Amino acid sequence: MIVVTGATGNVGRPLTQALAEAGEQVTAVSRHRAELPEEVRHLSADLAEPAALTAALAGAKALFLLLSGNLHAPQARPTDIIRLAASSGVRRVVLLSSQGVATRPLGPSRVAMRTMEDALRDSGMDWVVLRPGGFASNAFAWAESVRTQGTVAAPFGDVGVPVVDPADIAEVAAACLLDNRHTGAVYELTGPEVITPRQQAEAIAAALGSPVRFRELTREEAKAEMARFVPTELADDTLDIISAPNPAELRISPDVERVIGRVPRSFNDWVARHVAAFR
Repeated sequence: MIVVTGATGNVGRPLTQALAEAGEQVTAVSRHRAELPEEVRHLSADLAEPAALTAALAGAKALFLLLSGNLHAPQARPTDIIRLAASSGVRRVVLLSSQGVATRPLGPSRVAMRTMEDALRDSGMDWVVLRPGGFASNAFAWAESVRTQGTVAAPFGDVGVPVVDPADIAEVAAACLLDNRHTGAVYELTGPEVITPRQQAEAIAAALGSPVRFRELTREEAKAEMARFVPTELADDTLDIISAPNPAELRISPDVERVIGRVPRSFNDWVARHVAAFR
């Protein structure tokens, strides 16, 4: 049995689907229940309380660990999840980390994730670390303004990074969970091209067949908006990257193709599959 945390999100949902289609028994863990394959067991849990995973991990052979905001929650003890997995007999963990662990190692949110990576390496379990850059699905934050105002508002409009499709992350994660040849690997996951926020707005407009206006936010405006959803230190770390990506953050990684045998999907492909959200 494989446990998938964050199972109703942009990565966890397609990963859960892929594992179920591969014939694996899957326990999907999330705060809230959502539509899942009929054969998938669901468990509601908040990963800020690691003990909530005890029932899910009983009898599990592998764990996909996506912490997101739980890594930074007050009183969170995320390394306890690693210890709990090991003591429950889990043999393999695939951790969704962050590209910034390598490219911005001193950022506060990156230090916390590095601690998780180190705990996993020392756990005695088989492990794989996935380090994606920016997600194509972050564009969902613009869906309402596109629908109601025909506008995308974002900072640093002409500064790009190679955003990755969460479906590609899920496909890589599935391969790493099912194939022990990936044990001990650290994979950096990016899209196939650097794309700016202004170009993303143009891609959304092309998919819709109607104009979308781009409005550039100041860093302060963007931080205030991001702080509604993520911890302040994570907002600052993210803004540091998207305002002035360094050469490592602009690099197109070969790792998606190395693992799944095809080039990563483009942002245009992501928009084409999700255009209904912007109508």
